[in-house]
Amino acid sequence: MTPGSDIQLFYARILDRAAKLGFLFLLVTFAIYLCGILSPYVPLEDLPRYWSQPASQYLKGAQVQTGWAWLHELHHGDFLNFLPIAILAAVAILSYPAVGYKFFRNGEIVMGIIVILEIMVLTLAASGILKMGGH
Repeated sequence: MTPGSDIQLFYARILDRAAKLGFLFLLVTFAIYLCGILSPYVPLEDLPRYWSQPASQYLKGAQVQTGWAWLHELHHGDFLNFLPIAILAAVAILSYPAVGYKFFRNGEIVMGIIVILEIMVLTLAASGILKMGGH
């Protein structure tokens, strides 16, 4: 078995550290939610009523907005948990700039440009500006 290249191992270390940090952040925000430090958007006593409903009915009944609207609700304990989840989902793209820098530093210009293009496409897709498909 051949070991990975320096850049592969570098990227793996970044992903590992970022994922661990994101998981720790998730534990902290969940503890904030459980301890009631921030009041929830959906009261705990109302949750059982929504558990068996389809997501669309839950969103309508609890008056939860879709898309990036959750960012405006981070002052609620239940929405604060979304932040580390979003960070964990973005760990790969958040690691790309460091990898791109390493490619350019090593003289691998084409690979560096590909990384920049990947960052641009993924950022546009995540932003909601590019709306394609059935979702």
